Amino acid sequence: MLSEQPRVTPHDWLDNDAGPVVRPYAMTQGRVAPSDGEFDLVAFVVATVPDLPAGSPSLQPEHHAIVAAAWEPISVVELASQLDLSIGVVRVFLGDLRSAGLISLYEPPAATQPHDVDVLKAVVNGLRAL
Repeated sequence: MLSEQPRVTPHDWLDNDAGPVVRPYAMTQGRVAPSDGEFDLVAFVVATVPDLPAGSPSLQPEHHAIVAAAWEPISVVELASQLDLSIGVVRVFLGDLRSAGLISLYEPPAATQPHDVDVLKAVVNGLRAL
């Protein structure tokens, strides 16, 4: 009686549904923060050029995908979701693109202004009253 042998894949931890697995730090070359400062997750990204130069050695395929997706305004968080990348990776790449002048970031006014303490206290008091 022949027993069925389990299929052996090149990597036991990888299946066909997972697709290629690349660690985020490998994509960003170990960088964990944008080079030119932080920005809000709801900031809008807009590409300043229609397409990136093809022969640019410092730009990765993800940079090209970001510029293509940001031809129309899109929030940072939506961009990460659409490209299926972690938010940390997207922030690093956006920092690269912004310092190269290839994108613009527009933060909503509410994100840049400090919160009004009186309004927050009124909300808390209203919630307590419920």
